[in-house]
Amino acid sequence: MTLEVLSPGLASTFQDLGRHGYQHWGVPVGGPMDEVSHRLANVLLGNAPDAPVLEITLLGPTLYCHGRCRLALTGADLGATLGGSRWLPGQTRTLVPGDYLGFGRRRSGARAYLAVAGGFRLERVLGSRSTNLRAGFGGWQGRRLQKGDLLPLAGSFANPPRLVLPDGLVTTDSVTPLRLLPGRDWSAFSPAAQAAMREDRFTLTPQADRMGYRLQGPTLALAAPRECLSEAVAFGTVQVPPDGQPIVLMADHQTTGGYPCIAQVAQVDLPRLAQCVPGDHLSFTFLDLAEAQRLDIARERVLTALEGSTRSA
Repeated sequence: MTLEVLSPGLASTFQDLGRHGYQHWGVPVGGPMDEVSHRLANVLLGNAPDAPVLEITLLGPTLYCHGRCRLALTGADLGATLGGSRWLPGQTRTLVPGDYLGFGRRRSGARAYLAVAGGFRLERVLGSRSTNLRAGFGGWQGRRLQKGDLLPLAGSFANPPRLVLPDGLVTTDSVTPLRLLPGRDWSAFSPAAQAAMREDRFTLTPQADRMGYRLQGPTLALAAPRECLSEAVAFGTVQVPPDGQPIVLMADHQTTGGYPCIAQVAQVDLPRLAQCVPGDHLSFTFLDLAEAQRLDIARERVLTALEGSTRSA
């Protein structure tokens, strides 16, 4: 069983939950930009949480089905159609030989996630099937999809679980302020820069990819010149280069960075940030570490319960 790529779309890559344990070698974790949507795609089919899923950015591919398979779609609404009928995120569909899956006009969000029952049949590299585009390994031949690719499916004919996804777990909302924690260099920034992070809006520029999002807004100045040593960074770290315009590091971020870090996006809001598109206006609000941990733990309990229910069904 395979899915044939008739047109590749803009940027479609395979991601599992990431390549952990190799950052000391300079290998980023990678994995999905929107982990919640990734995991829910697998939940809908009863797959293991770390089964590889196709992450589709803005403009989706056209796929032709060779064989019978069950697919789940989550995340952004990128105008998916199956046989000419609209396919909304959060639903599963059974495809038979000769079916066409396509994508049209984007309606909301930036990234959709397509999972197949049983998973895509991909080799592990350094313990993961996530695509590392810059190094050219993992996923499907270490690259984005191309026309003519035949994507192998592991295949499963088990009945998919009957689930209704809870409200609020998946959102493409770009209006509500993103929640931040003060970064390790917060106190090194001027009062005006600190006020701008709390009160002003920033715009996501076209310089936005899986490595980082460049924002445009008020200039964030240090209180005094300083030299920074390269230190560990994470998904959601907000760095400020010399031009004073912040960069939010994303899933394929480098393992260390030498720019001062003014803030860190709370993990609970990373999926929502991943669904933003260039031109979106972002504002921020701050919370403390205890509240950030509470929110993340609460969401993780819901996801874990859903994953557990499909395994026991």
